Amino acid sequence: MDRTLKALSLLLSYPTVELKEAMPDISAVVLSDKRLTTFSRRAFQPLFQAFENRDIYDLEEIFVVLFDRSRTLSLNLFEHVHGESRDRGGAMVSLVETYREGGFDPVTSELPDHLPVLLEYLSLRPASEAHDTLADAAHIFEALRERLVRRESYYAPVFAALVELSCADVDSEALATLLDQPDTDPHDLEALDQVWEESEVIFGPDPNAGCPQVREMLSQMDVPVNPAPRQMAE
Repeated sequence: MDRTLKALSLLLSYPTVELKEAMPDISAVVLSDKRLTTFSRRAFQPLFQAFENRDIYDLEEIFVVLFDRSRTLSLNLFEHVHGESRDRGGAMVSLVETYREGGFDPVTSELPDHLPVLLEYLSLRPASEAHDTLADAAHIFEALRERLVRRESYYAPVFAALVELSCADVDSEALATLLDQPDTDPHDLEALDQVWEESEVIFGPDPNAGCPQVREMLSQMDVPVNPAPRQMAE
């Protein structure tokens, strides 16, 4: 198992008392990984300190404001490309099939393209497969990192680490396309309503149906579409 990918998966999970209690072990894994630069490892300290010092309810609120309210910070990767279109549904079905073919059957209420779920899967896969998949999504990680840096969020180093572990040269054009999307303040409820308002649904062939590999799906993540309403998992 790649313990660092597993640790990053946990760091991007919804905060719980159990996660808070496990943070010393998680931090030890991240801080000992020499694949990350010294600067990158030190950058995690505010995140680890937050879990040590903040109340669990504060941690939960911060997480929800960042990752649940703001579409541009969504942890559901296909949302950055397909929104809630029919194309995304087909891609997720194929992703579930890929998980099962790899002997991984997630027991979670989260959608299959949820980043912590994908990272847990990759932590169990051969290093070359994990590396290539991270490389294909590197521009998404970098876009999320930049948006979190703007918000002075202690979660930004997690995405910097993912870019570093990918060893990829981030596609500048694909990154610019993502960063061109409106980045709404999650505290601006009126603006959020406009972002989440229902858009037209167009029925047609699903080009992603039957796609057999995670890499192939992630490699298509370079041209985002207009956002559509999000259906939250229960």
